[in-house]
Amino acid sequence: MTNFPVIFEQIVNGLVLGSMYALVASGLTLIWGTMKMLNFAHGELYMLGGFGLYFAVSLLHLPPWTSVPLVLAAVFILAVLLEKGLISPLLGRPDWDVSAVVATLGIGIFIQNFAFKFWGGDFQEVPYMIPGTVTSLGVTLAWHRLYILGLALAVLIAFWQGMKKTRFGLALRATAQESEAATLMGIPYRKIYTLTFSISASLAALAGTALAPIFSVNPWMGSGPLIKAFIVVILGGLGSFVGAILGGFIIGISESLSVLFLGSGWKDLICFLLLILVLVFKPAGLLGGKEW
Repeated sequence: MTNFPVIFEQIVNGLVLGSMYALVASGLTLIWGTMKMLNFAHGELYMLGGFGLYFAVSLLHLPPWTSVPLVLAAVFILAVLLEKGLISPLLGRPDWDVSAVVATLGIGIFIQNFAFKFWGGDFQEVPYMIPGTVTSLGVTLAWHRLYILGLALAVLIAFWQGMKKTRFGLALRATAQESEAATLMGIPYRKIYTLTFSISASLAALAGTALAPIFSVNPWMGSGPLIKAFIVVILGGLGSFVGAILGGFIIGISESLSVLFLGSGWKDLICFLLLILVLVFKPAGLLGGKEW
């Protein structure tokens, strides 16, 4: 019989994993809600976050707390260049959204192969941001996992408040509702698209830096989180930021508890089963139709 400390630890692990799924999925939701496109390079941007931290800490010997902001800044700049150079020229063309999907697939393949050529295909270890564990009432938790949970919650809450209360957030929401009307109001929707794509990439990279010490890094590490992020987005409802957060935690906790009670082979099956049930009974997602 599974005792309480083990169950509690798995629930915390599920919250940690779910918070990362929420970060990655919120980036996809942000792009879909604003630009109405799917970014299939999102997983590779997550991977760049992990490899960037490995490169900065293990090869350049920079402190972890300094490395994370530098990695996020680098991914943000890269995303600006990618959006300006490859995505923006497609805007306004017939079936541009299909072309954008193909473009992001190409970007993802290029980044993946670049990482393979530059860093190799082996798993690379990354040190914990906060090493050690804490034990209370028979429950042992890793400090790094608590750091991940706190970081994700702080970022998601700050971003949510920014969307509601800042001029950029209002401009982004206006662009999401109607880009042409936003232009008539003086909102430069092309710049909003660029910032949206870049912020989304930074959220994915942040998740990559957080999970790299737990799962190690390799050029193919972004495929799994990308699939789970799409499941989370569909589960929560396309275009719903709160839905992405809710879906992330549902999937994360479901995975952890299924591993505990059913075995590791069941976790992906449970995720897809939840997705099927939601599509059958709530095709628009749990919070479908409620943008942001």
